[in-house]
Amino acid sequence: MNKLSKAEAQLRADQIRVFREELQRLQAAGVLRLTAEQQAAVGEHHDGLLAGFAQAFDIDRDRQAKQLSLGMRIASFLGALALAASVFFLFNQYWGLFPASLQVTLLIVASLGSLGATFWVGERDSSGYFAKLVAMVGFACFVLNVSLLGGMFNITPSDKAFVVWAALALLLAYTFDLKLLLAAGILCAVAFIAARAGTWSGMYWLEFGERPENVFPAGVLLLLTPALIAHDRFSGFATMYRVFGLLTLLLPILVLANWGRGSYLPLATITIEYLYQVLGFVVSAAAIWWGARRDHTEAINTGTTFFVIFLYTKFYDWWWELMPKFVFFLIIALTAILFILVMKRLRSAAQASGGAQ
Repeated sequence: MNKLSKAEAQLRADQIRVFREELQRLQAAGVLRLTAEQQAAVGEHHDGLLAGFAQAFDIDRDRQAKQLSLGMRIASFLGALALAASVFFLFNQYWGLFPASLQVTLLIVASLGSLGATFWVGERDSSGYFAKLVAMVGFACFVLNVSLLGGMFNITPSDKAFVVWAALALLLAYTFDLKLLLAAGILCAVAFIAARAGTWSGMYWLEFGERPENVFPAGVLLLLTPALIAHDRFSGFATMYRVFGLLTLLLPILVLANWGRGSYLPLATITIEYLYQVLGFVVSAAAIWWGARRDHTEAINTGTTFFVIFLYTKFYDWWWELMPKFVFFLIIALTAILFILVMKRLRSAAQASGGAQ
């Protein structure tokens, strides 16, 4: 049991709950009969496992607990964002009233104090809800620390700030299994890589957003991360890397498919847009294929979403001005039906392949 992660313990608890429900159905239908001794032995074994999981990982033992945990996760997410925003606006409103020496002291104390509080709460909060709140405050204080100290001492803004922000966010995320901080760290890392790619092309780092292609290297690295580093102990981390990786690739492609002037390519604007439109279909279709092959639902959903966006964008370019609106939307509806039929055929083929194995 000690070797299990929280995600694995929760999965085992869900399997036990499903087994019990199915066993009741089988007994009610007369398909399976267990003796009283067998039922007692199975029930005692499962109760012992669930009690151990609950003590070690604070898992959800039934459907009601699972629903309540979902509500607590949502409240924790919103509370973490609100508390971090509160700290930011508190500093912003009263910052000019303090002398420089007190400002430096407050920044250092806030950063170190919130970081220490995060580790203190994290050791005592097995659920992780309160640790998420304090960790977000710690991260917000650290971001304010770097930003305000730089402004106070007139330090030239640098993209290297994203490195230290990403490092702290990822440290907290991996220490306390916090996906919200993982997302913050990923975004900071993407910003740094994109800014660095922009400086290599000769532009000022704050202008990296003018060239969407600067983000492509970050997208490739994010997709490679779960393949190179095992994330079995961290629930949902590999999924987040894949989702952010696909978004980091497909969003710039979508922008360039409609705004070719932002590309580095030395081609005519219309040619660049056509190239990226084709690339958008290819990458989104590849994401669907990859997700189906590797059983990555998030890749299938992301690829499908962008494939539909690229398809409908082309429909708008081709036919919006040329045909009656009811015909335009009828074509979209028929295309959606065709897409559903294709996906249904692919799902049936995948199920048949799985059954054959």
